[in-house]
Amino acid sequence: MTATATPISPNVGPDATPHDAAPAGVAYPKTIKSFVRRAGRTTTGQAKAFEELGPRFILSYTGQPLDAAASFGRSAPLILEIGFGMGEATAHIARVRPNDNFLCCEVHEPGVGALLKRIGEQELENIRILQHDAVEVIDHMLAPASLDGIHIFFPDPWHKKKHNKRRLIQPALVAKLAARLKPGGYLHCATDWQPYAEQMLEVLGSDQLLHNSTPDGYAPQPDYRPLTKFENRGLRLGHGVWDLVFLRRSA
Repeated sequence: MTATATPISPNVGPDATPHDAAPAGVAYPKTIKSFVRRAGRTTTGQAKAFEELGPRFILSYTGQPLDAAASFGRSAPLILEIGFGMGEATAHIARVRPNDNFLCCEVHEPGVGALLKRIGEQELENIRILQHDAVEVIDHMLAPASLDGIHIFFPDPWHKKKHNKRRLIQPALVAKLAARLKPGGYLHCATDWQPYAEQMLEVLGSDQLLHNSTPDGYAPQPDYRPLTKFENRGLRLGHGVWDLVFLRRSA
């Protein structure tokens, strides 16, 4: 990722409170983060899910290469998700793809609690959560060619031009992600902001390790990605949605 401003989260708005790694008053901290801390209240149900399910489904950030088979209790294709919000789409995808393992990064505590609650209600076994900055997870816990897929759905578009540098999809981060995909692995991004979709198409298309699965540009919505309440609301208002699916080259 190129130089960024306040740490950013795929599902967090620009009015969030900066992470404590960024000193107050510093607009462009040197340390790149994938998120912004935002305030939010954890419900009673989410708190109960943290207590009962957290020890099993939340992994500790170790800074050491992840042993995915040990973490999930099985060997299976590994999919990384960056920023799952409240976990609605994540739980759906894990349910319809039971043969895949999903490693999900999110720092927003109510969102983590909400996903844990869904895990319990839907009896999901193939999700593990890292409540930590995804960039550090990528740098220190994921080996090259260790991922079968990556999901980044509706990252913060940072609408103002002066804030575009804060967007998650930047060449340096995409290079990190591409290097961690196995040959033939995929990177799936989705956004409802056309200027961001255009930037994504340009950035992903410029990475030498990736090629577009859809020669014409944007991909049809894969059947595993559901329409969330947020997305349905946008569609009713006439907003578009753009999916991009790029594949890791074999060579």
